[in-house]
Amino acid sequence: MEAPSWLLLSIAMALLASLPFLSTIFIGRRCKQLKSPPGPKPWPIIGNLNLIGSLPHQSLHKLSQRYGPLMHLKFGSYPVLVASSAKMAAEFLKKHDHIFASRPQTAAGKYTTYNYCNITWAPYGPYWRQGRKIYLNELFSSKRLESFQYIRVEEMRAFVSRLYGLSGKPVVLKDQLSRFTLSVISRIVLGKKYFSVSGDDQLGSNSILSLQEFQEILDELFLLNGVLNIGDWIPWLDFLDLQGYVKRMKALRIKLDRFHDHVFDEHKRKKKELAEDFVPEDMVDLLLQIADDPDIDVKLTYDGVRGFTQDLIAGGTDTSATTVEWAISELIKQPQLVKQATEELDRVIGRERWVKENDIPQLPYIDAIMKETMRKHPVAVLLAPHLAMEDCNVAGYDIRKGTTVFINTWSMGRDPILWEQPDEFRPERFLGRKIDVKGQNFELLPFGSGRRMCPGYTLGLKMIQTSLANLLHGFNWELPDNTKVEDLNMDEVYGLATPRKSPLVAVMQPRLPLHLYNI
Repeated sequence: MEAPSWLLLSIAMALLASLPFLSTIFIGRRCKQLKSPPGPKPWPIIGNLNLIGSLPHQSLHKLSQRYGPLMHLKFGSYPVLVASSAKMAAEFLKKHDHIFASRPQTAAGKYTTYNYCNITWAPYGPYWRQGRKIYLNELFSSKRLESFQYIRVEEMRAFVSRLYGLSGKPVVLKDQLSRFTLSVISRIVLGKKYFSVSGDDQLGSNSILSLQEFQEILDELFLLNGVLNIGDWIPWLDFLDLQGYVKRMKALRIKLDRFHDHVFDEHKRKKKELAEDFVPEDMVDLLLQIADDPDIDVKLTYDGVRGFTQDLIAGGTDTSATTVEWAISELIKQPQLVKQATEELDRVIGRERWVKENDIPQLPYIDAIMKETMRKHPVAVLLAPHLAMEDCNVAGYDIRKGTTVFINTWSMGRDPILWEQPDEFRPERFLGRKIDVKGQNFELLPFGSGRRMCPGYTLGLKMIQTSLANLLHGFNWELPDNTKVEDLNMDEVYGLATPRKSPLVAVMQPRLPLHLYNI
């Protein structure tokens, strides 16, 4: 929220306040004094919300430089902790993971994820545990991901073919990346593409959304799931919907309902037609089959299927495309890094073919570029919030049940104790260092860690690594004629995912012939 809006809100709060509300100031004065982490003194009613700007992760980073790697705040009437170092992240995600494995209840979880029916926002308990088990054992098992490899290969070839057709022309890279990732995820999760693209006659009769409409829905979903909604933190103002977020969430829910109903109706009709010959072919087939299983421990409702499906689509599309766009943006600014990458690709892969998934382990510099991008431009700059399920002591501080915890990965990526010259983009810092992105090295947590770690990270890594490698191996990249490297805007937009504020526009020239791409 912009500063003027916060000022108006603060004035409105003061006018609405009365003695009963002001008495909350004294709640902290208990017989037993608690030892809390350091932090700024809160204002009455609004707490420290006045200190949070339009980029919350950056606001919290600046505050942490003053108050330390574990900081105590008040958002409205709720206590909040912010962990800004690898050591503090490990306290919450490893040492005390069992206590902080739940989620706070937010308007986004209620209205956009079918009353907390997805994996991201579901509270810790039997429903969430069963959902995670379904994800790991059914949807993202090694065997399942291998069975979908042909889809990733086909869509990668279609992707590079489209780029070939745009050679020499300014291209909005994110649009092309989003179409690729959405095509892959749609076919894996839904069985086919449910969006249409202008000039693509094969999709027009079966789709209910255009590619642009689908992307707009995903953009809105990520934004609304990342906002600081005033009603979440000051419940007695919830009914006013001061920022208009709840109204937007309800409108988005209507669009999501319409889409999900169309997809599920098609899948159920296909199952009925095939009867005993039916075999699940995609993830929605599997989820609907599980929902009909009378022996399942916790009943999976159709709202649950909607929530899981939504998680799968959103988690696998925008995050991958955003990471690759940030990587190419940084590389364009430093041609010597592109030279190092292409030298490795030419040496390992050669100029006679494109990159395949099984080549990635032999491409350490490509892996380093990906990790450096995730360090400097984490898609989830603040991991989805954790909630304390009981009173506990963390790093010598008393933490009360109901406290919300944010892990600031953006701040961790700029920690000079962990990273030499952290503001510079230097992939070589990862060469020869055993730092992975699978939740075991707390200085780099693009997918989180512990019980609430993203269960689909394996698929995400495959898509990021192969698309990045092929973009560098197959094409030369530069900015349009009228754009200088020093003028490239690297600002970001906050949400559950954090993309570039201004999409990257670039020009490509082929390095490899298209016919060498073997399916």
